[in-house]
Amino acid sequence: MDRVKLEVQARDERGGKAARAMRAAGSVPGVIYRAGAESTAIAVDGRALRQAVSGPGGMYALLDVTVDGDKKPRTAVIKDLQLDPVRDRVIHIDLHEIPLDQKIGTVVQVHLEGEPEGVGMGGVLSQPTHELRISVLPTAIPEVLQADVSALQIGDALRLSDLTVPDGVEVLDDPDTVIATVSAPIAEEELEPEVEEGEEGEEAAEGEGAEEGEGAEAEEGGAPAAEDAAPEE
Repeated sequence: MDRVKLEVQARDERGGKAARAMRAAGSVPGVIYRAGAESTAIAVDGRALRQAVSGPGGMYALLDVTVDGDKKPRTAVIKDLQLDPVRDRVIHIDLHEIPLDQKIGTVVQVHLEGEPEGVGMGGVLSQPTHELRISVLPTAIPEVLQADVSALQIGDALRLSDLTVPDGVEVLDDPDTVIATVSAPIAEEELEPEVEEGEEGEEAAEGEGAEEGEGAEAEEGGAPAAEDAAPEE
């Protein structure tokens, strides 16, 4: 996976008031952590941050972070993002500086390749798993894991254990995880709701009861009319 450059500025002021001022100016307050060393408070331009996470790596991109224009960037990953629940914007970011010679845990997307044979026979392709957790050196993170589905027939499933992963990549998810399936098409008659016989009988009985009630009301309503019409003696 290609590294993404991200320039940030160290900040001295901390606290809610300073953070609100930074956000109003279009910056995101944050911290970059490093094992065995003090953390550094930073400010990141909001547009630069959005651009950094809009690439193939997304939120799991490997970042080359330059603090105040330093010549040597720090390799880091996004550890945490806090979002404003109302405005849906980033209000704080935590970065974690990582050594390049130690494996890290990250997430990689799964891309399906090929046209399943079962789809040509009318089957429907679905992908229940789009991401997998992996352990790998930062310099060897793949952009995607490819899953060849061209041999799938109707009723077949492609599982994690069927994938070929690059050397040095350890997949942490269950080997039985289903990546893709090809299912039989659903007939139109199967989509129509079935009405049980008991329900039909109940509906018919309700209808008959309503008709009988209407007839009784008519008879009851007719009797007084006849009496009223009779001449008095």
